[in-house]
Amino acid sequence: MEGLIMAGQLILGLSILVTLHEFGHFITAKWFKMRVEKFYLFFDFLFPIPTVLNFALFKKKVGDTEYGLGWFPLGGYVSIAGMIDETQDAADLAKEPEPWEFRAKPAWQRLIVMLGGVIINVITGVVIFVCLTYSNGNNYISKDELNKNGIVALELGKEIGLQTGDRIVKVNGADFKSLADLRTSDVLLGDNSSYTVLRGDRTLEVKIPSDFIEKLSDKKAGFIEPISAFKVAAVAAPEEPSMFGGSAGEMLPAFSAGLKEGDYITSVNQTPIHFYHEAKDAISKEAGKPIRLGILRQGKADTLEMVVAKTGQIGFAPELLLQMKHDDYSFGEAMGIGTGRAFSVISDNVRGFKKIATGDVSASKALSGPIGIAQMFGGVWDWNRFWMLTGLLSMALAFMNILPIPALDGGHAIFLLFEMITGKPASEKVLEKAQQVGMLILLALMAYTFGNDIFKAFF
Repeated sequence: MEGLIMAGQLILGLSILVTLHEFGHFITAKWFKMRVEKFYLFFDFLFPIPTVLNFALFKKKVGDTEYGLGWFPLGGYVSIAGMIDETQDAADLAKEPEPWEFRAKPAWQRLIVMLGGVIINVITGVVIFVCLTYSNGNNYISKDELNKNGIVALELGKEIGLQTGDRIVKVNGADFKSLADLRTSDVLLGDNSSYTVLRGDRTLEVKIPSDFIEKLSDKKAGFIEPISAFKVAAVAAPEEPSMFGGSAGEMLPAFSAGLKEGDYITSVNQTPIHFYHEAKDAISKEAGKPIRLGILRQGKADTLEMVVAKTGQIGFAPELLLQMKHDDYSFGEAMGIGTGRAFSVISDNVRGFKKIATGDVSASKALSGPIGIAQMFGGVWDWNRFWMLTGLLSMALAFMNILPIPALDGGHAIFLLFEMITGKPASEKVLEKAQQVGMLILLALMAYTFGNDIFKAFF
């Protein structure tokens, strides 16, 4: 069921974005009186071969345009008369251009049509981020709350030189507001980033390596978390395997031993416990061994006995007893903050590709395809998370489409800019060859991301 929910969210989110992207091309083409022959969500042929398996699940012609739902669920397209792309017949393009064709229009009009999809995706992303910022405000753990007890340095934190009990007082030499500010893209994707740390009575500078984002994205090792008192928020019950890989695995003992939501863990084998990291460390050291867990339930002390799993876990999720702060924003404030968050997705993509190019981050860890994106949505339908990820994907889709790769909008735009500067269009033969090369690049990238997703999911 979780797999179906993941897939459903992915399909809905991408369907919204693809339809809006293609609408951007459609409406600008109509604006300049170009004939739009088809407007399809999904392809009605075996992409990228327009002559193979041509059929639609639904289609209806209104005026000059056929609107439809294709059978091949990978994107969508608008077919504009006289435009060289994967949907056009080369024989038709050999004829003299008609006044309503794309190729008959001035270069500046064609450029606007090519950028129409990207513009709509940017507008969509901005609107989503602004609405989420206005409706949700900002919940955060303040710097003061974080430093009340200090941080827990997990595996990656220790690797860069942090220690449990450290208090982080500055990021890149500047003050900060919240725990989230320690993990912003400016910090993790930037160069020469550092934390200023108070350790006892000493002040230290802890450098963040340039390849740190790759290790952090691996998700197998933790970074930092606040030192905090806690109570049991949930206890893991036996689960079925996920369709995206993994198995039910070893049965965790907390459920059968009687640990319940709301319990406070006060000791492990008579060792007093005050904070969550103390409980986690004490339990993991007893992997595969029996333990006595002291608890406080509704004001009454009790003891539970269980055998810790070989993984060093007993199967509960904590609720950290931290004082959260909340900021509400006016619509004007949300406009500025939300727009900034939307465009930060594009700047993060630029810096991410730079990290890949310099070798600081491997492409296999940085790039995700449909399976990886579906896993981000999660197995529970959460509308807030759905719209946040859809907004993020909208900005990422705009960024990817503007890249100067033939067959993408950015590739077409480069040729049009060349024509506007030189006054001479590239030949149709050159455009056809560029389209073919671009399609090969895109197919190779799709194959890589699909294969990478499958490898990460199952191995």
